[in-house]
Amino acid sequence: MTETPAPFGPEYGFGAYIHWPYCTKICPYCDFNVYAAKDRDPSLLLQAICDDLKIHRPRMPQHGALDTIFLGGGTPSLLKPLQVAEILQAADEAFGIKDGAEITLEANPNDVLRADLRGLKAAGVNRLSVGVQSLRPAALAFLGRDHDEQAAMAAIVRAMKVFPNTSIDLIYARPGQSVQEWQLELEDVLKFGVPHISLYELTIEERTAFGKAVERGQIVPMEDDDQADLYELTQTILGAAGLPAYEVSNHAMAPEYQSRHNQIYWHGGDWIGAGPGAHGRVSVNGQRYASEAEKRPDAYIANVQALASGWSAAQKLYPLDIARELLAMGLRPSGGIDRRRIESLSGRPLPQNKIDVFVDEGWLKEDGPRIALTAAGRLLADAITAELAA
Repeated sequence: MTETPAPFGPEYGFGAYIHWPYCTKICPYCDFNVYAAKDRDPSLLLQAICDDLKIHRPRMPQHGALDTIFLGGGTPSLLKPLQVAEILQAADEAFGIKDGAEITLEANPNDVLRADLRGLKAAGVNRLSVGVQSLRPAALAFLGRDHDEQAAMAAIVRAMKVFPNTSIDLIYARPGQSVQEWQLELEDVLKFGVPHISLYELTIEERTAFGKAVERGQIVPMEDDDQADLYELTQTILGAAGLPAYEVSNHAMAPEYQSRHNQIYWHGGDWIGAGPGAHGRVSVNGQRYASEAEKRPDAYIANVQALASGWSAAQKLYPLDIARELLAMGLRPSGGIDRRRIESLSGRPLPQNKIDVFVDEGWLKEDGPRIALTAAGRLLADAITAELAA
């Protein structure tokens, strides 16, 4: 009998998520903590993020060097290479950055076209995640993007010349989108040879402009069955093209192109959250904590300047809550999760009778202590998780 693996902690990866909250334009579907960039001076926020990273160090004395850093937002591609380098230097001074660490920067297509990409690479960035969202003009207009399809295509080409490890985001299951239209769009995307694609079904949140439009009857979301048809088509087309799904929404050409930072989330590793509204999960002396930074940039800056770090709260998580989170996240990647990690926290076995039903239905795979969703099961990921966690 093999030893029960640790339930959580930095042995499953240690990263830093840096949230840059400013955008030149706020998209109508966006529910993230974002603010209009306007003519803001970024220097105070930049300094606060750097200080925040350093303040984390004494709270996490047993953590080693960072495996990954992800600069997300918002629009971190608004930052100049020297500003990115400043953040990375602060992270390195606080914890160290491992040789070969994955350092990702999210970028809008228009920024990719005008940015100093080689300067960003020299600063330490080695992976670009480009928010293409669509290659169709009507869809881009509907999604409120500030780029057109020509800019999107040019950005992909330019990004890959400097960053072979480039990922692009696409949003599908848009109102009125047909199976045929989505197939053609996917085929157009695949012509670029991008090694990683993240594909997200359009989710309409209440607080967004789209959410209000739905309330007014101006937008009718796509039916669940139609979304499922598009999801299944996506798996078929990308699988045949050599980009199989390694997680519910993510496809990669080979393991070396899989997002190492996101795998920290999925596998129960630790990550620091720095920047306004950033979330983190850190383990100290066998306890797991959830942190959330102050959302408003001015409040975040003030909190850091008071040497409290940007956290507005650092909540100790109860074992059952950790177990449920591990289950929900751990079932997302194709390799699944060792059920013993969950059971050691919850103090009870997962319901074998339900697992057996899901296996018989072809939704779940069981290999010793490891359970994983099948391709069909990914369509029901939330429902399966809820049943197993009950």
